Amino acid sequence: MIGRITGTLIEKNPPAVVVDVHGLGYEIDVPMSTFYNLPATGEKVSLFTHLAIREDGHFLYGFGTVDERVAFRQLLKVSGIGARTALSVLSGMSVTELAQAISLQEAGRIIKVPGIGKKTAERLLLELRDKLPKTMAAGSVKVGAGETAMDATSDILNALLALGYNEREALGAMKNMPAETSVSDGIRQALKLLSKST
Repeated sequence: MIGRITGTLIEKNPPAVVVDVHGLGYEIDVPMSTFYNLPATGEKVSLFTHLAIREDGHFLYGFGTVDERVAFRQLLKVSGIGARTALSVLSGMSVTELAQAISLQEAGRIIKVPGIGKKTAERLLLELRDKLPKTMAAGSVKVGAGETAMDATSDILNALLALGYNEREALGAMKNMPAETSVSDGIRQALKLLSKST
């Protein structure tokens, strides 16, 4: 299995990119969430990858974050969802948005993705329930990026869970919270919202 590729980005033709690794060009399909964050052609790039071997060929998919790859692999396990549809889902919404939609069971957010109908969205919500890590709903970490924002949101989520709120309530209270919110401020804001809803 090819798990990660680091090389020079030589072509960008969405959704495909070509990464040159010591003279060997790897053609990799990426979701738009990854594509928008790619460096300019000629620059170094590192992607987490998933290799799919089918009768009609070998296909390589690349992701800017570990969370994107985890979500992609989980999407592939949903009946009726193939690699193209999984890429569409991750192109239409971030991993955080997907994880929140699943935790809160919001089919409406998933139906907005082109190619996803009501039945597919409902099946996706049902089959992925409790399959994505809780930290995904708080935010994802990019390759080489600092983890402070994710650490804060994860800590807020864990604190709310420890206080006895369930995941749905906690994520609902954190939904519109700015990424730069500190742990103490985040907990205070979430508790204020949660006290209003009870």
